[in-house]
Amino acid sequence: MSQFHKLRALVAALIPHNRFYTKRLRAADLSERTLTSLEDFSERLGFTSKHELMADQVENPPYGSNLTFELKRYSRFCQTSGTTGQPLVWLDTAESWDWLLGNWGCVYRAADVLPGDRIFFAFSFGPFLGFWTAYEAAAKLGFLCIPGGGLSSAGRLQLLIQHQAEVLLCTPTYALHLAESAQAAGIDLKRAAIRKIIVAGEPGGSIPDVRQRISKAWNGARVFDHYGMTEVGPVTFEDFKYPGHQRVMEESYYAEIINPLDGTPMPPNQIGELVLTTLGRVGTPLLRYRTGDLVKRNPSLPGFSLEGGILGRVDDMIVVRGVNLYPAAIDAVVRSIPLISEYRVEVSQRGAMCEVQLEIESEDENAIADLNRALDRAFALRIPVRRVPSLPRFELKARRWVKR
Repeated sequence: MSQFHKLRALVAALIPHNRFYTKRLRAADLSERTLTSLEDFSERLGFTSKHELMADQVENPPYGSNLTFELKRYSRFCQTSGTTGQPLVWLDTAESWDWLLGNWGCVYRAADVLPGDRIFFAFSFGPFLGFWTAYEAAAKLGFLCIPGGGLSSAGRLQLLIQHQAEVLLCTPTYALHLAESAQAAGIDLKRAAIRKIIVAGEPGGSIPDVRQRISKAWNGARVFDHYGMTEVGPVTFEDFKYPGHQRVMEESYYAEIINPLDGTPMPPNQIGELVLTTLGRVGTPLLRYRTGDLVKRNPSLPGFSLEGGILGRVDDMIVVRGVNLYPAAIDAVVRSIPLISEYRVEVSQRGAMCEVQLEIESEDENAIADLNRALDRAFALRIPVRRVPSLPRFELKARRWVKR
């Protein structure tokens, strides 16, 4: 079934049962009968924002009005991390949950995870959707699933070595932290059997220097990036043939890229904000959802391919002396210096001027000079750098940008 036919079926299911979207669709005079094309859908229906969803859950507690069925049909509860506001609660029916697991199946197939492979899940199982869908999809596909929840980093390392797990799932930051923890605990990672690492939660998984650093730390393991959100589910997979690029699952999502300032469509090869419509999550759908994530489509690659994956967040970009700085760009430069183990970016406002400085954790006395040269080459901008004894480590999304 084409994207358009899936979209028509979704719209038909929402009216009049889903209060949140029925009002919007009727205001745009959109129905299964009047919808003529994907372009027509984009032109006539406005965007959905996270702020609107949060306001709806406040006005209609506790789950909001974006529910297509009676509450008794829903069997799954998840919640966002709340890093950009109050957490969003998300419910799923059994049918929508199966749809999410099917999307994760695409991620595993694209990474060529094979029957009989053992997968180690190096995260604590909180209320975040990605943990549960990744685990349950792997179990459904018949892989041996080894959870690392509740264990220390050293304990997780010992477990994945003991059971010779071949695939590791975690954030890019935590993959590096595990390697660092192994060295500190005297654990020889050459005893590990990890040959594939699927990362998510941060932009680093598609940054060449970060990928190379992770691969080197894990004996040449192949790194695969993935992108998803609790609100929309698993969205992309990394094509084995095109490393460093993420491909949207078009059978499950209608994707658009817009200018974040005025909402107009962005042409290929230009950075814009990713907008998603979930074509199979009927119980709690999202139509034209502004993700807040910056991407660039490469039209020369198959499908809806995002060059470099997620490049940053719309609200994370800062302008320093006329230069646009994105977290992913800073991360790429810092990770190109091998002996920097961790870093933090401090952002401050001096009148109308925005300034940044970097703190780094490194045993190398030359690290500051090396990083200064790399930053100057990348941005033609002088950014103060100082060494500090230690910096926080992160299991989930790293929070390295601090506003003072």
